[in-house]
Amino acid sequence: MSEILDVLTKGTLIVTGRLIDASNATLLAECSYEDIKVKCIYKPIAGERPLWDFPDGNLASREFAAFLISKHAKFNVVPLTILREGPFGLGMVQEWIDIDTSVDLASFFSSDDARLRKMALFDAVINNTDRKIGHLLPHVDGTVYGCDHGVTFHQENKLRTVLWQWAGMPFSEDEVKILEKCKEGLAGKLGLTLAPLLTESEIQACSLRID
Repeated sequence: MSEILDVLTKGTLIVTGRLIDASNATLLAECSYEDIKVKCIYKPIAGERPLWDFPDGNLASREFAAFLISKHAKFNVVPLTILREGPFGLGMVQEWIDIDTSVDLASFFSSDDARLRKMALFDAVINNTDRKIGHLLPHVDGTVYGCDHGVTFHQENKLRTVLWQWAGMPFSEDEVKILEKCKEGLAGKLGLTLAPLLTESEIQACSLRID
């Protein structure tokens, strides 16, 4: 991951295409640094459409915040994500994930798969308002990633997801430990890192959700 982070942070970002189904500007890009090239997604803030219930120009920050939570608590469900300048200004840059095309998402998303349960817990923590089937990215190495975390962390409960298989079930001991790690992080260094990305009330609301 450190090598890819170096490339995404220091490399030259060149837009190669656009994902036309996305509601906000979602650009396919290639980042080159020295002799290494990394395929990525670039979402410039300038291409974000205003939303009535989220601050303007803040979706990229929320995507980055989701990655930071995923990394800190070892959910490891969000591809490597950073904020940086690009051809169309400051935006989110995220490592491209080649999905395993042998996985039938239409049946997979409703299965009792531990990887999906972890994603469901993550979505509950970040208050994801937009977990669609197409936002699940099963990788060939067996990891299941999630993308499109721009509409997250709202201070009001807005969870909207296709992953309802475990509603009403108790948490496992490992899941409780993950929640405790999130809680501790928000009260410490992680909270300070999130402060420029989210409002104080949103960070407090995230802590209350974890409780």
